[in-house]
Amino acid sequence: MEENNLGEYWTGRRTIRMYSDKEIPEELLEDLLLKASHAPTTGNMQLYSAIITRDKEVKRQLSPAHFNQPQVKGAQVVITFCADFNRFSRWCEERDADPCYDNLQSLVAAMIDTVAFAQQFNTLAELAGLGVCWLGTTTYNAREIAEILDLPALVVPVITLSVGYPAEDGMDVGRLPLEAIVHKEKYRDYSAGLIDVLYKEKENREDSKLFVEENRKQTLAQVFTDIRYPRANNELFSAKFLEFLDESGFLKK
Repeated sequence: MEENNLGEYWTGRRTIRMYSDKEIPEELLEDLLLKASHAPTTGNMQLYSAIITRDKEVKRQLSPAHFNQPQVKGAQVVITFCADFNRFSRWCEERDADPCYDNLQSLVAAMIDTVAFAQQFNTLAELAGLGVCWLGTTTYNAREIAEILDLPALVVPVITLSVGYPAEDGMDVGRLPLEAIVHKEKYRDYSAGLIDVLYKEKENREDSKLFVEENRKQTLAQVFTDIRYPRANNELFSAKFLEFLDESGFLKK
């Protein structure tokens, strides 16, 4: 991307869910992953792995774990970014060091590393002309994904990106004003009046109003709490994820 267009990228970037049939060159993908691997990382341990899926059959298998979102099958490449303490622990064992990373603190460190790596790749890919969709469904069905991808203990899928050359422009979904997310010196809690101000633009967008109408709700917030991310689903997927983390060896007492 031209340097003078970078400003437009940062404030105008859009999620892309529809892709053309154009193949992503292996050399380009490897170059982007190499550059992304220089993202910040805990203690320079690089506690992540990326599973690259091009095969149509494997994408078909992964699709239900992502609630059959069409971009999984439609993307040229699906990348599952995993928190990975298996590799580091194996290195420790091979060097007469006793690994001690089967615990929550280690999992958190690995997940932070993984998200930094995935986000750096996301940005690099979009700047290279690719379209990307961030799939937050990965931890919902982590066990199923791990089984499909043959993930060993201490490897947990965290985020998945569908990647391809865009076949759409995407949609500008907007963002909250900076005042909503930046706190100076100390956290400033939100009054009812400030909430009204900060969410006014988001609630008054035409797509937001349509969202409320289609779901037969009174407010946009109700669409999130009652339809998109209801308590029952949150508790169900929380329980599933905790069980998987225990099976993966990260929650040993």
